[in-house]
Amino acid sequence: MAIEQTQVLPAPVLEGALTAFTKKLTPLIGQQIDTTKFDPQVAAQTQLQKDVTAAASGLGSLVGPDAFKPFMSPYQQEVIDTTLADFDRQQAIQRTGLRDAAISAGAFGGGRSGILEAEFLNNQLANRANLQAQLLQQGFQQAQAAAANDLAARQGLGAFQAGIGQADQAFAQAQLDANQIAAREAEFEPFTRLGLVGQQLAQIQPGAFPTTTVGFQSSAPPASPLASFLGGAAGTGGVLGKLGIFG
Repeated sequence: MAIEQTQVLPAPVLEGALTAFTKKLTPLIGQQIDTTKFDPQVAAQTQLQKDVTAAASGLGSLVGPDAFKPFMSPYQQEVIDTTLADFDRQQAIQRTGLRDAAISAGAFGGGRSGILEAEFLNNQLANRANLQAQLLQQGFQQAQAAAANDLAARQGLGAFQAGIGQADQAFAQAQLDANQIAAREAEFEPFTRLGLVGQQLAQIQPGAFPTTTVGFQSSAPPASPLASFLGGAAGTGGVLGKLGIFG
């Protein structure tokens, strides 16, 4: 049985806003989001980092027992030969002086003179050997010091370059992270925008806009789009919440 009823309709501006919102929302509900566009990415090692790693692997030759050899002076033997030749000349002069003294004393050729000369030669041979050993030891120590300094310099340079490489990689990573955030925001922008609009529509209070009262004959009043929306705001919010817009 038809009965006379009345219904309060919302202002046309609200009806238009709701219609536009619904048209925008409907295709988004079933839309698939391509998450590969904002997958996490890791910045690769820089070329400088690779070079530092390669250089570090070659430092083993600078810490072994033979590390000093490349730093031995190519002129060491020449220095030793010159020094020993000068020593030999001085020895010859001293030996001649020893003989001259024996001749002056009338003892040259005697047993006493021979003993003194033999003792002199033995001492000189020992002094000569000690001098040669000292020169060799000096060259060895200088080469060791040079090898240690070279190793320290290489390690210091490597550490400095590694720091630069890490800073470059961190900068590249920051760029990748920023691009990831931008891609994600761009992918979700339609949902975010409609979510904000939906929140505003859901918060509209009765009486906020002028309404129109109409009469009709029906067993049930026709549904108002805005009333239906407001009445189902929780349901709509739930759908949007699942989409990550709001909820």
